[in-house]
Amino acid sequence: MKNKRSIRKNYIANLAHWERRLRLGSGLILVAFVVPHLTNHALGIFSFEAMEALRDWLALVWRSTAGTVFLYGAMVSHFALALYSLFRRTTLRMSAWEAAQLILGLAIIPLLAFHAIFNRMVWELTTTEVDYQLVIATIWYKDFETWRILLLVLVVWAHLVIGLHFWGRVKAHYPTFLPFLYAIAVLLPVLALLGFIRSGLNQPYSGGEKYVDRMLNSPFNHKLQFIQSLEPITLWTFLGLLVGVLLAREVNRIYAMRHGVFRLQHAGGNSISVPVGRSILEAVRAAGIPHASVCGGRARCTTCRVRISWGLDRLPPSGQLEATALKRINAQPNVRLACQTRPQSDVTITPLVPANASPEEAYKAGGLSGSEQKIVAMFVDLRGSTALGQSRMPYDVIFILNQFFAELAEALSATRGHYAHFAGDGLLALYGLEGEFQQGCRDVLAGAAEMLDRLELLNKRLNHELDEPLRIGIGIHSGEAIVGTMGPPKAPTLSAIGDNINIAARLEAKTKVFKCNIIVSSDTVRHAGLIPDPTTEHKVAVRGRKGEIMVLALDSVNDIPGFHQLIITPSI
Repeated sequence: MKNKRSIRKNYIANLAHWERRLRLGSGLILVAFVVPHLTNHALGIFSFEAMEALRDWLALVWRSTAGTVFLYGAMVSHFALALYSLFRRTTLRMSAWEAAQLILGLAIIPLLAFHAIFNRMVWELTTTEVDYQLVIATIWYKDFETWRILLLVLVVWAHLVIGLHFWGRVKAHYPTFLPFLYAIAVLLPVLALLGFIRSGLNQPYSGGEKYVDRMLNSPFNHKLQFIQSLEPITLWTFLGLLVGVLLAREVNRIYAMRHGVFRLQHAGGNSISVPVGRSILEAVRAAGIPHASVCGGRARCTTCRVRISWGLDRLPPSGQLEATALKRINAQPNVRLACQTRPQSDVTITPLVPANASPEEAYKAGGLSGSEQKIVAMFVDLRGSTALGQSRMPYDVIFILNQFFAELAEALSATRGHYAHFAGDGLLALYGLEGEFQQGCRDVLAGAAEMLDRLELLNKRLNHELDEPLRIGIGIHSGEAIVGTMGPPKAPTLSAIGDNINIAARLEAKTKVFKCNIIVSSDTVRHAGLIPDPTTEHKVAVRGRKGEIMVLALDSVNDIPGFHQLIITPSI
């Protein structure tokens, strides 16, 4: 029994893998047909001859045996996969872009049927050359056909652009090319429609009615009647398949409800009864719970990832697509993709990415659990903030604090520091997250100097707003800490926890005792490649930690011998 289940799971995993490849491959083949096709239409702005010249080259490709197999194979495959995707959906709740893509895709068949059947079958069954004169004539023969083709161009292009955008936006370099792609997305259909309209209104070729009437009265009339009869057959077949899929989907849903359910406990407090066979993403969507899924549940973006806090050992193992995606983001063992995981027993989940996630979330670390790493922590606190709040209107206090934190943020950015979080009138910054630990120790000293320099300039700017200059205390310590994305599911941040982080906070508090601006541990200075000055070195006891540590009490990092030679502080 277990062996049969294992074979079935492997079969489903392999099917999903090849389904994704086939969907992408068939879609790209259709893109390769549509883009040159619309470009060919756009040439109608210039002349009929230009349209015919490019059409001749394109016909060599798409009317060849290989081109025909690829083109019509891609069309049938893409449509079949759309129906299969619709059947497999256990809920019709989906994001707006997914719904738009699905509706537009299904609308293509009734809009395209006559145009595709007539042009191809006339060429196959008669000796008539299907050139642009014939195509334009048949399109402009009736107002209905004209408007249908105009709508077809817009629907096909919108479906294509949505698909390409949501496929490409999870790629790291996509934003670089987005302005160029956006221009193409807007200009190509507009130019294609203008070329089509201009060629239809062109006097030498505007005799569409006479041209088509003459063709209908030709010796091939019985063949043309047969060709025209294929359109309603195609439309009824399409409608039958669509209705059949919807009915089969409903039967499958009823069957699933009668053959087992599991309980899904959501971190937001919702408890959902879910039919076995439904994915976690489908389950939360059906319950109306917002959940991130940038790629639409195709295992490409990983933004739907969740932490499994109960029931992990009873979940089916990750398939090839899911395992590859999770490996890319170095996800922890208790992290799974909601779109790919189909529980068979009770499970408790915590979403790890905000429901309104952007594509950039796809490349962030894969869970709330962190890893141990040597880093440098800096705590910064604004002195006298309570008195500042008591002596001024709230708006004025917010204005000053925003100016203050803006300067600190600029200082961090200039010295490769990472803002972890702020609380009230202070913040935690981390250095050395990327690169060598020694460089992090050097950067943090440069960061402290940068903050004090910027604070001095801020005090000059706000001279008339302040009763006394703003002052800060800075505590710096380094060592092992747990670094990772942590916090509430809707607003996680990259931060760090551990004893060495706490020590940095305690050292910042000691600046009040020593009446100085900076207290930095001697070890951090040594790790930076500098030798502490014994005259500024002190032993201090840190609350919550046994023993004492050696620190430097400084008004400026310039008091550390060799600082200028070792570190070039970025200019403001």
